[in-house]
Amino acid sequence: MKTLSRLLRSDSAAAGAEFALVVPLLILLLFGVIDAGRFLWEFNEAEKATQMGVRYAVVTDPALSGLSTYSFAVSGGVSAGTSVPSSSAGGTGWFSDATCTDANCNCNGSSDFCGGASLNATAFDNIVARMAAMYPPIGPSNVQVIYKNVGLGFAGDPNGPDVSALVTVKLRNLSFQPIVCLAFRCSISMPDFSAALTLEDASNNGQDPPIAN
Repeated sequence: MKTLSRLLRSDSAAAGAEFALVVPLLILLLFGVIDAGRFLWEFNEAEKATQMGVRYAVVTDPALSGLSTYSFAVSGGVSAGTSVPSSSAGGTGWFSDATCTDANCNCNGSSDFCGGASLNATAFDNIVARMAAMYPPIGPSNVQVIYKNVGLGFAGDPNGPDVSALVTVKLRNLSFQPIVCLAFRCSISMPDFSAALTLEDASNNGQDPPIAN
């Protein structure tokens, strides 16, 4: 009985038990701090990749085929020297916007232009490759390129596209996997990113090739 009583009163292992209880919380806190830093780092990389993508998109061949070569004055019936309408005015020579993904380009506008417009897969892949050079997890399915007619440019422009579209590159459907979630195979959805610039020369002439992954 004396031995049992002595064991019940002993606190020699209390520190070890307390340490065993605290260690998991300390490890969780440590990994949480690391994950917060990793998330901010990847967030910044994704944001910069989007900015890099739109900068590349406005100075190289558009993902929307024909945008840099179609003449709204010759083929669309728009008076030369005037801006291309962004909404139908009863004619066929107008262009509103187009959204390009890795599958196709959904174009809203006249049947003359949008009827023949399609995805320039090479141009789209080049944009994705330039973005992935900054943030490797980016794939074609994560990128969306939008061309919107905002009234800039003019029909019959001999030196560039008739429509100087506002180009928006969107980065979407990305996820972040914290270290603390590795055992549970969980992840956190990252927000969508977007950046916009006005279309410039819309030509690959004089541009560096896309950076390899």
